[in-house]
Formats: sequence, C-alpha cells, structure tokens
Amino acid sequence: MTTKLDKPIKRELEHGGVFYTVTISPDGIRVVEKGKRKGRDVAWATIISGDAELNEALRISVDATRPSDASTDAT
Repeated sequence: MTTKLDKPIKRELEHGGVFYTVTISPDGIRVVEKGKRKGRDVAWATIISGDAELNEALRISVDATRPSDASTDAT
C-alpha cells in the first residue's frame, strides 16, 4: 500500500562528489545543490507528459551545435 504525497519530503543525494537536497512535493520535484538557494524544479505534469525528456533532448541538441570556444567570436 502506498502513502499519499500530501507534504514535501526532503532527502540528500550525492552525485559526482556534490551533495544535493531533493524535495519531492505534491507540486513536483526540486533539486538544489546543498548550501545554495536556486535549483531546478520539474512539475509532475511535465514529468508525466514526457515533456521533461523532450526538453532534455532539445538542450543536448542545442549544446551540440554551439561552438566549443566562445572566445573565437569576432571582436
């Protein structure tokens, strides 16, 4: 039997040697680097609809088309 998610749950996560606070709430998921205030929020509607995967694929695609060294731009 599962428990209804009616209030935020916070957990600590270590990834790549960096610690994060992960908050799972009725609104979605928030990941913030430990000691920082700003983080990433993903709403449940975005996760369930598959938009999160689409956004990540788009970001990877855009990053792949950017020049690796921005200092080579004309001055």
